[in-house]
Amino acid sequence: MVCNKKFLIGLIAFLMAAFPVGSQTLSRPHVIVVGVNGMEWDIIRPLLLRGELHNFAEVIQRGVYGKMRTLSAPNCPKVYSTIATSTPPEENGITGFVIAGKTASTAMLKREPLWSILSKHSVTVGMANVPATFPVMPINGYMISGMLTRGQGCDDGILCSPKLSEVSGGEAVYPPNMVAELEMNVGDFWIDCSRMPAAEELKGKQAETIDHWLQQVSQVRAQQAKLFDYLLSHHRTDFTMFVQSCEDRVGHWLYPIQPYNAGYDATLHGVRVDAFPDQYRAFDQVLGKILQYVDRNTYLFIISDHGIKPLREFEDGRRLYRSAHDHGGNTPIIAKHDFEDGDDVPGIFIAIGPNIKRDVRLMGFTVSVFDIAPTILNLYGIPQPAQMKGHVLSEIFEVPSSQPAGPNTK
Repeated sequence: MVCNKKFLIGLIAFLMAAFPVGSQTLSRPHVIVVGVNGMEWDIIRPLLLRGELHNFAEVIQRGVYGKMRTLSAPNCPKVYSTIATSTPPEENGITGFVIAGKTASTAMLKREPLWSILSKHSVTVGMANVPATFPVMPINGYMISGMLTRGQGCDDGILCSPKLSEVSGGEAVYPPNMVAELEMNVGDFWIDCSRMPAAEELKGKQAETIDHWLQQVSQVRAQQAKLFDYLLSHHRTDFTMFVQSCEDRVGHWLYPIQPYNAGYDATLHGVRVDAFPDQYRAFDQVLGKILQYVDRNTYLFIISDHGIKPLREFEDGRRLYRSAHDHGGNTPIIAKHDFEDGDDVPGIFIAIGPNIKRDVRLMGFTVSVFDIAPTILNLYGIPQPAQMKGHVLSEIFEVPSSQPAGPNTK
């Protein structure tokens, strides 16, 4: 009996040493990626200094943060497809909103995206509102499409949005039987942010039109926050990726510029000067909800595909106001992001999680849009495919660069 007890005690001690409580070897890493289109450090920094972004400040203090190098002449479909595949647009097939006269879609992808690779390695995946994911693809989990989804009142899917019940031309939700569940528990939500008003809609009623449009933006964000909360609480997955787009669209025509900036119109741009900063105040509340699902064993990445800056008329003259790739159309835009030099409009990168350095600012361009997918694959112990151009961000982890950056759970 004594021998049996000694044996059991020895066995328990061995198992505890080999498989410590909370060890990543017992379960797959939990990773959440939150994308915010066009998130701009120049607007966020003053709000942080004034103490107005409590959740954002908490995340920065808990991890690493800095600029993220984007592409030349960046736009959402082009960059998010690069983030997903870690390959240049000319290789992955998504070079912009429109390709050979057709709206960009998942059918045009020529390189395997991150969510597909993860699925093949038995990692459960959840995605919502990610640009250029329409029609949705079968994955090991769920997918709800985002920007470029087509439907009623949004035939081409470009810079407009149908509601979930109005989608046409492809599936917006995988698996399809999840649609009824979402409509019952979240409601009939807008897939993306609404189209910006045209110049003729604004003439003579700027304040009224701005306020009406911003009210809809607030509705879209509230719906997205409810969707994210429901998915995180009822459909937990190993890897989760959510994206918001309204921030970028507000910045294009309501960026708080000075009278000497190109495109300034006092009757329009002096009406709601807090409209764009308010988007980040609102995002901070959404972030607070997401943080409720981020425990000490969860990796959280906050990224933006690019920033956004006021117009620079000397670069390409009046064409700035009608850039088809940068939301121009007939809206009097005053800020853009498709500058030829993408370093002028860097994205944002923030990361927290197990073994990630704390309160460290990344100088220069330590991170690029090509590095996100390889880093996430490494967390799951999945080899980086040869076609990927990025590298694992070993420098953000508290380990020597010669060692694996994150837990290896092959």
